[in-house]
Amino acid sequence: MCKKEKPYQYRERNVELDADRAFRFGEGKISGYLSVFLGALSLLAVLAYLFPSYLTTTELRKAYDAESLQQVLKYGMYFSLFFGAMTHFLKKYRRLGCTGMLLTLIAFGLGGYTVPVGPVEPKSLSLGVDWLILAFLGSALVFITLEKLLPKYKNQVILREEWETDFFYFCFNHLAISAILIYANYHTSHFSWAVSGSFQETIQSLPTIVQFAMIVIAADFVLYWEHRLFHEVKLLWPIHAVHHSVKNLDWLAGSRGHFLQVFSERAMVMVPLYLLGPSESALNAYVIFAALQAVLIHCNTRMHFGVLKYVFVTPQFHHWHHSSEKPAIDTNYSAHLVLFDWLFGTMHMPTQHWPAEYGTTKPLPKTIIGQLLYPINALKNKTKNEEDERVN
Repeated sequence: MCKKEKPYQYRERNVELDADRAFRFGEGKISGYLSVFLGALSLLAVLAYLFPSYLTTTELRKAYDAESLQQVLKYGMYFSLFFGAMTHFLKKYRRLGCTGMLLTLIAFGLGGYTVPVGPVEPKSLSLGVDWLILAFLGSALVFITLEKLLPKYKNQVILREEWETDFFYFCFNHLAISAILIYANYHTSHFSWAVSGSFQETIQSLPTIVQFAMIVIAADFVLYWEHRLFHEVKLLWPIHAVHHSVKNLDWLAGSRGHFLQVFSERAMVMVPLYLLGPSESALNAYVIFAALQAVLIHCNTRMHFGVLKYVFVTPQFHHWHHSSEKPAIDTNYSAHLVLFDWLFGTMHMPTQHWPAEYGTTKPLPKTIIGQLLYPINALKNKTKNEEDERVN
């Protein structure tokens, strides 16, 4: 007679306040970090205006008015100086304030918000500095606000442990956008034999909302199976394990990912979009939706989504995917909809519970270089162990 397994005992997650990393009003720490970030972004923005062919992306330039954004740059530079001055008034974190002010003064010296805007010679390969600046400002403003107003774990601080690592990944993924797109386009070109002009014309004749829905379903089907392969194929898991090594989820945590995964994921999801050939408006709507959802589902928020949680991937659903607890391992692969996890039996969603533990069952290196080399070292160790077993 088979022994019946006991039901899993869910536990509450305990997050202790890291007082050394916490922000508190009146200390100067908030002003110091704001000055540094605004100063750094201002300097990057000025450099992007000076060298647009090499530091901005052709696709993104079509979506914004460079001259209008100079007004945003203007206020960002002055606020950087203001917050830097505040650290001296409060007499704390003055080094941060001086750093932010110095970066801003360098930006002013290079032309500031008055750099002439003219025609840009497109380059096939450039750094996405404009994409990095806009994505960081937008994401930080929206999602940090959300995490502070509706936090799941109130004691989890903004500058939590290893935030620097994830900030590096955030910057890399956005700066490398041109290289990622070039690789993705090269990959999709191999499917030109499957393109049907009449089929794409039919798709484009549909209402934009219908096209959008088709894109989401098609993209999620590809992302589901790619994600599942990264989990269930032992050779691929060490690459994806880098993404799962985060132990405290927030808006920045989703950026962590080995570059092999980042490039392959973008390339694979481009295939259904290439074959469908939707209208530009539907495609743009999907890009915005996918970018926002990718950040949202990693957020530290208890935001309630009502009936939408039975359709779309939400933070609670995806947090379970990142859990290292036994019933949650290798579940919830979908990126957009819960549909395919439900269809293929990989869904884990105890509606009354959230994970108590995050991360991988085996710890990964904490350094960028260590994580970059982890798949190679894991393969070497696997090969060595197999050789030892044959000898023994």
